[in-house]
Amino acid sequence: MASLLALMPATTWAGPGAHGPNGEHLDAPTMGIANGMRANLQIEAKSDLFELVATLTGGELSILIDRFATNEPVLKAQVEVESGGLKAQAKFHADIGDYAIDDPAMLKKLSTPGEHPLVITVLAGEDSDLLDGVLRVSASSADHEHGIHWAWWTLGALVIFALLGIAAALLRKKFQRQFSEGGQV
Repeated sequence: MASLLALMPATTWAGPGAHGPNGEHLDAPTMGIANGMRANLQIEAKSDLFELVATLTGGELSILIDRFATNEPVLKAQVEVESGGLKAQAKFHADIGDYAIDDPAMLKKLSTPGEHPLVITVLAGEDSDLLDGVLRVSASSADHEHGIHWAWWTLGALVIFALLGIAAALLRKKFQRQFSEGGQV
């Protein structure tokens, strides 16, 4: 069982901008095949008031926003994303606490390989701010996002092969024991 756990990628997830004891961001992906691809489809931005992490995945641009000073999530704000002449209003998901852009024209533009400057407007109560960042989409991450998730298929195949190897070793050991005891198979 320990060998199977060693095959699994380790990840650490935290809220956007969560800081560790040395000031490091805890929401940064740590390791793993899928996280390496996700890092290409993610931006971080901050100002004096807010900080955010936006991830292009699952057919939407998902944005998590918190207050810079306290890491308190910013909920039910008005959020707009602008890129290359396109603007889209984000929808707030109360169940997750994120804001989602699902505008087809915006997603098509952001999914193409290249650098996509984003300006994100946040209106939260009396506070408002503009945050900017660049979403970098490589050809391989664009293919990954819209094609078969090869990293997960590879990981699944490795787990299956490991399980088959363990089962074969156990069966071999059982047959060897029966044969050495003079038993029949």
